[in-house]
Amino acid sequence: MRPPADGAPRARLTVLAGPTAVGKGTVAADVRRRYPQVHLSVSATTRPPRPGEVDGVHYHFVDDARFDELVATGAMLEWAVVHGRHRYGTPAGPVQAALDAGTPVLLEIDLQGARQVREALPDARFVFLAPPSWQELERRLVGRGTESPAERERRLATARVELAAEEEFDVTVVNDDVSRATDDLVLLMGLRPAV
Repeated sequence: MRPPADGAPRARLTVLAGPTAVGKGTVAADVRRRYPQVHLSVSATTRPPRPGEVDGVHYHFVDDARFDELVATGAMLEWAVVHGRHRYGTPAGPVQAALDAGTPVLLEIDLQGARQVREALPDARFVFLAPPSWQELERRLVGRGTESPAERERRLATARVELAAEEEFDVTVVNDDVSRATDDLVLLMGLRPAV
C-alpha cells in the first residue's frame, strides 16, 4: 500500500480476525448495514457460496484458475488456504482506492491473512474478535448447519489454534452481542457508534 499522492494522512486500515464461527461475518454485515461510511473489503474465495450469499457482496466467488491469476499478478493484499480446503484472499485494488479516498477500511479475514497484512502493513490496526466462551463457539458452529460433521471437527481444531493467537492482536473485542461488538469495533476505528 502506498501513501496518498497529495501527502495527506491516509485513512487507517483495520483488520478483524478471529476463530471460525466467532461471528466475523455477522459483525462485518452489521458494520455494512449501520456504518456505510466504512469500506468493507470483499474477499475472493474458491469455496462455493453458502445459502443466501451473494457474489460481489459477501465474497467474490472464483474458480482456482482465476484465484491463481490474482495471486500471480500481485493483485492480492493477502491470501491463504483456510481449513486445509479453500483459498481466501483480499484484492488489493479496492482497499488501496478506499484508503486513498480517505475512507476507513475494514478487512474481515482469517488469522493467516492477518499475519500477512501485519508484515506488509504494520501500521494497520489489528482487532481479534473473540467468543464469550469455547462452548458458545461450538454452539454457533453447530447452529450454522452449513458444515458436515467432519468439516465442523476440522474447523474446531483450527479454532483452537486461532484462539491461541489472540495475543498477536492490538485489541480484543468479545462478540457476546453483535450490536455491542460492532459498536466497539467502529469506536476503535475512530468512528462514533450509531445511536
